[in-house]
Amino acid sequence: MAAERAGHVPFPIVLLGAGGSTRMGGADKLLEPVDSLPLLRRQADMALSVAGAGVYVALPPAPHPRHDALVDCDVVRVEVPDAREGMNASLRRAFAALPADAPAAMLLLGDQPDIRARDLVRLATAVNAGGDTRIWRAATETGAPGHPIVFHAELFEEIMQLQGDEGAKSIVKSNAHHVELIQILGDRARRDLDTPEAWAAWRAENPDR
Repeated sequence: MAAERAGHVPFPIVLLGAGGSTRMGGADKLLEPVDSLPLLRRQADMALSVAGAGVYVALPPAPHPRHDALVDCDVVRVEVPDAREGMNASLRRAFAALPADAPAAMLLLGDQPDIRARDLVRLATAVNAGGDTRIWRAATETGAPGHPIVFHAELFEEIMQLQGDEGAKSIVKSNAHHVELIQILGDRARRDLDTPEAWAAWRAENPDR
């Protein structure tokens, strides 16, 4: 499962883009412009630039503006009609859509504009089928766990049984002795933007983006 060449993620990438942006005061965080693109499209393009086994994007049912942001984007769209339940509805449907022979999958959040393609590759390069590690998780420079996260295929069935809005926290917790943290630069593994205040602070720090 290790990355076969520089700039390559040899297993599927799941991009979460079905959430309701409930903390944004009516705006859609995934349509905020970043690098001259809607954030969702920026994330999808970044993932595609290193993907060797496809990018699967969890989305609200069409019609929805997020679908418009992905026009002519070579991703697999996975509609989540029960997205209001929370993140786990997206996880269930996206992981169910993955190829049966996928050895692992990378979970990428839609609202992390500081994540770079090289971070995805760094995380993928750490993945090894040997040993007893089942979760490879990006962390900050100081070791605080964050996203993206790679899950071994042995955990897919558990992911597809999740309920509610806690994400895969319960799976990470129950596999605590099988988690490897992979440090990436700065705090970008932990920085997601889901409030107007967070966006304002980020834009003040990144005026050219």
